[in-house]
Amino acid sequence: MRLTDFWNRMERRFGVPYARSYAADMVLAELGSRTVDQALKDGDDVKDVWRAVCAANDTAHH
Repeated sequence: MRLTDFWNRMERRFGVPYARSYAADMVLAELGSRTVDQALKDGDDVKDVWRAVCAANDTAHH
């Protein structure tokens, strides 16, 4: 998954204004108690980060 695909999915899931805020502010246990932004900055695979977001929000991965 490309990063642009990831952000498109985040915006569809959370809405354009909230997607970036969620990524910056929400600490997810699924990401080792890091935010989405931290996980991406640390080099985590984008698909794994998306799966963690889905798991944290109990949604389908697609």
